[in-house]
Amino acid sequence: MEKLIDRLRSEHHLESEAYARLVAAASGETLEYAMRAAREVAVARFGTGIYIRGLIEVTNYCRNDCYYCGIRRSNPHVERYLLSREQVLACCRMGYKLGFRTFVLQGGEGVIPEERVAEAVRAIRSEFPDCAITLSLGEYERATYQRFFDAGANRYLLRHETADPTHYASLHPAGMSLEHRMQCLRNLREIGFQTGTGIMVGSPGQTIDTIVQDILFIERFRPQMIGLGPYIPQRDTPFAACPAGDIRTTLMLLAIFRLMFPDALIPSTTALASIAPDGREQGILAGANVVMPNLSPADTRAKYALYNNKKATGLEAAEGLRGLEAQFNAIGYHISYDRGDYETKAEAAPSPTK
Repeated sequence: MEKLIDRLRSEHHLESEAYARLVAAASGETLEYAMRAAREVAVARFGTGIYIRGLIEVTNYCRNDCYYCGIRRSNPHVERYLLSREQVLACCRMGYKLGFRTFVLQGGEGVIPEERVAEAVRAIRSEFPDCAITLSLGEYERATYQRFFDAGANRYLLRHETADPTHYASLHPAGMSLEHRMQCLRNLREIGFQTGTGIMVGSPGQTIDTIVQDILFIERFRPQMIGLGPYIPQRDTPFAACPAGDIRTTLMLLAIFRLMFPDALIPSTTALASIAPDGREQGILAGANVVMPNLSPADTRAKYALYNNKKATGLEAAEGLRGLEAQFNAIGYHISYDRGDYETKAEAAPSPTK
């Protein structure tokens, strides 16, 4: 296995059978070796600074009814909300004072009118011209994505969730299309967004074969950002009784993608921190170089319940940066306040509090 990992590190590519062997061997010395290799690659490229992104969960309304998601349209137990432009700007102002130079606007898919999104982006771009703006608002038509880009958005996150059509159909109701989602990703890349995609690890029905399909798709698509975390069930969904994803497989995939794409922006996700006490740190030690503390208003964070026991306070909150820095320091890392664009070689900016 070590030879496969070394070859992936040097060539950034393996055959599908080799990927399957690595995923199946995600434990013990093999996992440790893969994580160490990925960590070395990430530090050589980015140093020991971990980029912070300010996450603003702008709405928990969603037009979709995905079987795994807590804010699915048909869930009657969700207290819905939609932040106003002024609320979003207030979150950005707080984040800017704390040192954030990237804001991530995330929300349920396809419910915010495009003009409202564009207005918010223009307002953020006008007030914070030195900051990056990332959107994670789901599927829109190409012309709408172009409008967001023209308004000043830099990045777009759109997880494809699974590249296997049969698996996709088992996770989503009729009417949702894997091909349309893939076309959205292609449109985003062509428009000029720094584009991110990714998967849930351990989602119901996922197999090693479907994971390999995801690896091969991401290898071909070459996203600038790769987001993956373990699947965690939510109590009000059809998959409430399904087991959570395996953290070891998640860490192996993080390592694989870091070795495949040394320059990629790869977060250690909230889901990792939610499934294990040291999940965030383990993600960093597997090659991740981004974390996204929550800038959302305190009274809305619990309402954005994608899955059970989602972390949104403490070190997952923007106001927990001091504790987050201490956790990073304990494993040999520190917070980088640089905006961290894909094209820019990372040089950690000094903390604004120093």
